[in-house]
Amino acid sequence: MLSLTAVNAQKIKVIEGDLAKLKGVKSFKTEFTYTPMIVGKDKDEKDYIQEKKQKLDEKEPGRGDTWEKAWVADRKDRFEPQFRELFSKHSGMSAVDDSSPYTMIFKTTRTEPGWNVGVMRVPAYIDAEVWFVETANPDNVLAKISIKNSPGRDAFGMDYETGLRLQESYAKAGKSLGGFLKGKLK
Repeated sequence: MLSLTAVNAQKIKVIEGDLAKLKGVKSFKTEFTYTPMIVGKDKDEKDYIQEKKQKLDEKEPGRGDTWEKAWVADRKDRFEPQFRELFSKHSGMSAVDDSSPYTMIFKTTRTEPGWNVGVMRVPAYIDAEVWFVETANPDNVLAKISIKNSPGRDAFGMDYETGLRLQESYAKAGKSLGGFLKGKLK
């Protein structure tokens, strides 16, 4: 079996601020943003959606609308819960506390949906910036972290669906960011 994979390791680094300001924090309110977001190498998400819908509708009328609904719904239904769960598990901090004085804003800046046609595949990945701000004063940014190349693929090769591959990208981002913060905030 042939397999094409991206050989880019996930990278997490502090790009601004001081993580020491988060020492002792037990929970975060968590928000997610997806705009502006690039899809693939250089497509604006709106252009990507329009092209993908058109291609799918050419094959089967109405299929593009179904795909677009899933593209957007997967964020709340799959990506965000997966990120929160694994972040909380690996950081020891809750990512679901709407009353927290601190907010973690996960800004997806790039999405590579990848593909899988059985004998060949390219895994999905996401890039993001994570901003830690005061909930009452979001202009007060305590720290910013970049996440590059958070990979997503099913270990058994059954990731034919875009949503599953991207769900794994958010899971990996949550797990890695949680571990990164736990190590830095000891």
